[in-house]
Amino acid sequence: MDSIPTRPAAQEPSSTTTTTTAPNTSSISDLISKSRPNLDSYESLYKHFHANPELSKQEKETAATIASHLRDKISSDFDIRTNIGGTGIAALLFNGKGPTVLLRADFDALPVEERTGLDYASKKRMVDADGVEKPVMHACGHDMHITSLLAAAETLYACKDSWSGTLLLAFQPAEERGTGAQAMVDDGMYDPKRHNVPIPDVCLGGHVMPLRTGVIGTRKGLIASAADSMRVTLHGRGGHASMPDRLIDPVVMAASTIMKLQTIVSREVESWDSAVVTVASVQAGDAENVVADNAHLAIDVRTINPKTREKVKASIERIVKAESVASNAVAEPTFRVTRAFPLTVNDDGVTEKVEETFKTHFGEAEGRYTSDVPKLGGSEDFSILGSAVDRPYCFFMYGGTPTELWDKCEAEGTLSEKIPINHSGLFYPAIQPTLTVATDAYTVGALTWLLKK
Repeated sequence: MDSIPTRPAAQEPSSTTTTTTAPNTSSISDLISKSRPNLDSYESLYKHFHANPELSKQEKETAATIASHLRDKISSDFDIRTNIGGTGIAALLFNGKGPTVLLRADFDALPVEERTGLDYASKKRMVDADGVEKPVMHACGHDMHITSLLAAAETLYACKDSWSGTLLLAFQPAEERGTGAQAMVDDGMYDPKRHNVPIPDVCLGGHVMPLRTGVIGTRKGLIASAADSMRVTLHGRGGHASMPDRLIDPVVMAASTIMKLQTIVSREVESWDSAVVTVASVQAGDAENVVADNAHLAIDVRTINPKTREKVKASIERIVKAESVASNAVAEPTFRVTRAFPLTVNDDGVTEKVEETFKTHFGEAEGRYTSDVPKLGGSEDFSILGSAVDRPYCFFMYGGTPTELWDKCEAEGTLSEKIPINHSGLFYPAIQPTLTVATDAYTVGALTWLLKK
C-alpha cells in the first residue's frame, strides 16, 4: 500500500445537509463558464481511457493515470489516497470550513469485444478471474465517468476562491462486479486508523446512458434496481449421445429448469410489482456426440422491492432443486452467488437541491434537463459509499447517444432496436457534448453545497 501522508482528522458531517439555503444558481453557471478548462486535452484523455480498459479488480494502470493526472496536471494540493479496497482512490481538496461533498466515478471495464469501428477502439485482452483470456471494452461508459470527474476537479480547483468546504473525489473500482464500493468501505475508507477519509455530508454520482446526448436528468426516490447474480451447476451423468437411456442428461435438465424459471415473474410476482429473471448463459459440453456430466447456468435477477427480492431468490432455489430431483440428478445442484447490488434510492431532499441547480444551469427545454429521467434498468453499488455511513445521496444520469443517430431512430420509431445500449459491443458515447454535460453536472452538484453564500 502507498504510504499515507499526514492528514487532518476525519471531519464530522454537517447536520444541515439538506436544509441549508440554496446557492445563487446563476452564479454557479458564471463560475463554471469562467473556470472550466479547455476540454480538448480531456477529449484525448477520454480516448486513452477508452482504448486502454481494464477488468474489475485489475485496474492498476487506470488508477495510476487518474492519480498522476490529479497530482501533475491539476494540482499537488490534492491529498490523494490510493489502494483503497484494491485500486480505489480518494482525492481530497481541503478548502476551508464547510460541508464535505463526495463525487464518485467508477472506472472498471467489461469482458466485451468492441465492435464500434472507432479509431480509438479497444483492442485489449485480459485474463479474467476464472483464468480465461477475453476481449475488454469500456462498454458501460466508465471511461466518460473518469474523464468528466477529472475535468470537474480542474474546474473546481480553478474557482476554489468562490467555495468553501472539502471536495472528496471517489474513484471506484469493480462496479461491474458489485463489490468495489463495499470493498472501499471495508478497507477502512472512512476509518481514522486506516485511510481516514472524511465522512461526506452528501454523495453525488452519475452515469452515461443510451439517451440523446445533451440530455441530463434526476429522479427522486427509486432510480436503480437491486441485482443478484449466481452460477448454478446441475449434476448429471454424461456419456455417448447414442445411449440416452444410460445417461442423466444435464442438457435436458437445464432446459426444463430454464423454462420453469421463466414462470417466476409471470406467476409469482404481483402484477403491480416488477422483477426480471434472466438465464444469461448456459454451458454443457461442446461435442455433438458427447453428453457432458454437468450443465452450468448463469442467472441474473433484478428487483425493486426488498421482499420480492428474497421471494424471487427463494423461488429460484426451489425450482432448481425440484427440477434436479425430477431429472434424477446424481447430486443436489450447486449454487454460487457472484454479485449483489443494493437498491439505489435517491434522497428526496438532496435531489430537490440538485434539481434546482441543474434546472437553472442546463435549462428545461426539450433535450436538456428533466427531473423525471427514466429509472436505470441496471443496478449500481454507488449508494454504499453513502449508506455505509448513513449519508444521503443523489444519482443522476445523462445521455451519450450521438444526436444524428438518435434523431434518425426517433423518426423511424426504432429507438429500442437501433440505439446501442450499455454492455453492448457497439456502445459508445459521443464525446461532445457528453463530456461537457457530465463535467458540468459534477461541478454544479458540488457547488450546490460548497458555494460561498
